[in-house]
Amino acid sequence: MLQQQSKTGFPSQAVLDEEKASYEYGLQVAKAVEEEWFKKDSGTNKYFVNKDNYHRLRLYARGEQSVQKYKNELSINGDMSYLNLDWRPVPIIPKFVDIVVNGIAERAYELKAYTQDVAGVEKRTKYVENMIADMENKSFFQQMQRITNINMFNTDEPENLPQNDEELSLHMQLDYKQSIEIAEEEAVSNLFALNKYENIKKRIDYDITVIGIGCVKTSFNTAEGVKIQYVDPANIVHSYSESPYFEDMWYVGEVSNVTISELKKEFPQLTLEDLKELEDNKSNKLSYGSRENTPKKESVDVLYFEYKTWQNQVYKIKETATGAKKAIERTDEFRPPKNPNERFNKVQRSIEVLYCGVKIVGKDKLLKWTLAENMTRPKSDVTKVQMSYNIIAPRIYRGKIESLVGRMISFADMIQLTHLKLQQVLSKLVPDGVYLDADGIAEIDLGNGTNYNPQDALNMYFQTGSVIGRSMTQDGEFNHGKIPIQELSSSGGNAKIQSLITSYNYYMQMMRDVTGLNEARDGSKPDEYSLVGLQKMAAANSNTATRHILQGGLYLTLKTAEACSLRISDVLQYSNTRSSFIQSLGRFNIATLSEIRELHLHDFGIYLDLMPDEEEKQMLENNIQMALQKDQIQLEDAIDVREIKNLKLANQLLKLRRRKKFEQDRQIQMENIEAQTKSNTEAAQAAAEAEIQKQQGIAGSKVQVNEAQLGFDIKKLETEAQVKKELMAYEFELNQQLQRLELEVAKQREGQKEDRKDERTKIQASQQSELIDQRNNKKPPKNFESKGFDNLGGFGLEQFEPR
Repeated sequence: MLQQQSKTGFPSQAVLDEEKASYEYGLQVAKAVEEEWFKKDSGTNKYFVNKDNYHRLRLYARGEQSVQKYKNELSINGDMSYLNLDWRPVPIIPKFVDIVVNGIAERAYELKAYTQDVAGVEKRTKYVENMIADMENKSFFQQMQRITNINMFNTDEPENLPQNDEELSLHMQLDYKQSIEIAEEEAVSNLFALNKYENIKKRIDYDITVIGIGCVKTSFNTAEGVKIQYVDPANIVHSYSESPYFEDMWYVGEVSNVTISELKKEFPQLTLEDLKELEDNKSNKLSYGSRENTPKKESVDVLYFEYKTWQNQVYKIKETATGAKKAIERTDEFRPPKNPNERFNKVQRSIEVLYCGVKIVGKDKLLKWTLAENMTRPKSDVTKVQMSYNIIAPRIYRGKIESLVGRMISFADMIQLTHLKLQQVLSKLVPDGVYLDADGIAEIDLGNGTNYNPQDALNMYFQTGSVIGRSMTQDGEFNHGKIPIQELSSSGGNAKIQSLITSYNYYMQMMRDVTGLNEARDGSKPDEYSLVGLQKMAAANSNTATRHILQGGLYLTLKTAEACSLRISDVLQYSNTRSSFIQSLGRFNIATLSEIRELHLHDFGIYLDLMPDEEEKQMLENNIQMALQKDQIQLEDAIDVREIKNLKLANQLLKLRRRKKFEQDRQIQMENIEAQTKSNTEAAQAAAEAEIQKQQGIAGSKVQVNEAQLGFDIKKLETEAQVKKELMAYEFELNQQLQRLELEVAKQREGQKEDRKDERTKIQASQQSELIDQRNNKKPPKNFESKGFDNLGGFGLEQFEPR
């Protein structure tokens, strides 16, 4: 800060508070701010340089940049008389800007508030302790409730108690909400709605994308309450900072063009002479290098700024006659006497404060310099003060701000030049023609007494594509024009066109590379051979490349919500709109009206719960569907998970419900097994008793059966003995008869054997006689085989034939 003071001429802060509050001190601060931003130092003007740069970026973002540079590139010594081109810029950059800004606008968020003061923390801690006590003594409390019929639980729903610490943690994040926290969330949301913050946020996201910086202002007045205002970054001035969040800046302001009438209403102390002097705009805009050639006579540029310094809070601690101590506020000039007999001393502390100033740019006239009223201070540290302006520049380095549009400008210029050159080439292209050899046509005789004229030749060529020619002339010489019509091809410009298209695509791809906005992000060129999952991954990578823009907008939203949270106390205590503000909250929840009156007594922490994007929602839905298909969760669980906007908490709840469903199914299975075992035991016992009765009945029946069987057996033996006697007698008689028959058969067999023997003897003798006769009389051989008639009692001799 000392270096900044010596460089810019800021007054010393190590002075008394009375001097800081003086008009001269404020004028010196205002001049130092003006000198840093508006005076030309080494040929530069910081304010107008930034303003012109932001203006140039915004023109490119709209596709309305100046075309003079392109004309200078294509003209020859400034002469463009031979150029008949469409100079309108190709709107490539606006497409990329709309993709980013509209994509951010789709990401919804939810404001969350939690108490961090002693009363809120104590209430939350007591609730957790009661929950833990109920969890640890659940079975005992249930048993006592059955005996005494008295509910000993500290919670209203003991059946929904968490089962372990993980469930308790998830319950505290999802289900637990103090009524005062709900009232705070509704109050901040109501302030956002009244100020139409959603429209302001869209402009902030557009600024961060186009010029790389965004700004919003939060203020309070008793007439209108809390006001949230969009601030054009081109109009702001601030102290040097290397932080993207500008939390270390010690002065900030904005330049606003105000009409003379508005200025008179805001500052009634201005005289007619002052107003007449202000109407002379020569020493205002023109003296500071304004780019406006026609400044408005009825308006002036006014610098509204805030200056952060410190103030000493001094108290005189006096000891009364009764021994009590009394604190009396004094100025920082108070010096206690050095006499130790005096019964008082000095106590002091330093706190940050803001001074608000208003100065007309270019005039040595300070319209306002006063200590700010209703300064916002965090209740956790009241010595700190927050400025009304919140600024974010995600990509800043040593004061230089980089933006997404700034990366694309050079390639957008090359695309525009390529587009203009392509127009030049296209304007020089001519259609393909034909060459007509008149001498060759004159040598053609159609044979019907007529000649082949050029018109007939062209008609025939264009209609049929055929050509009549002669290879020899009428004199019999070679005809050099034997093909009288030839096509003229003018394809020389095709290569140039293709080269320019390739160059155009190259610069387009370079714009995608430097920004990270690939084809999958905008869907301009989806790959038909690429899987859907790969396309989504490419789109997710593109979202990662621009995530700093999303986070920058959310940071300003969070800081604005925190400022509104601190300003609510001012509305409830000082604003004339207190009653209407409370009634407007009543439309959300009547039960919170009683809590709103105590909002200023609490300290809240504000955070944003960002809604998941489509890819994250799809991943969560896939997990839910997979769990449902496997019957790991119920439909009610799926509904509860879908209602949670925080993806991490949703997945934790899904895992918890899966685990509980598994335990429930396991418990049901164990109960079924136990019931089945009990049923089987009872069935087995009943079966055993039935079996005993059955066996007893069977045993009695068997005795009776055995007795009957014994009688039957005795009778059977007697009958069997009688039958056997008869059978033995009958068998003996039959044996006698068989023996007699066998003897008779044996006698007959012996007789037959003797008869056969005698027959064979006769045959042998007869054959022997014939053999002797054959030898003696030399007769031919004789066959002694049987002819089929030499059977002996049906016994054939064929079986004795040699094999």
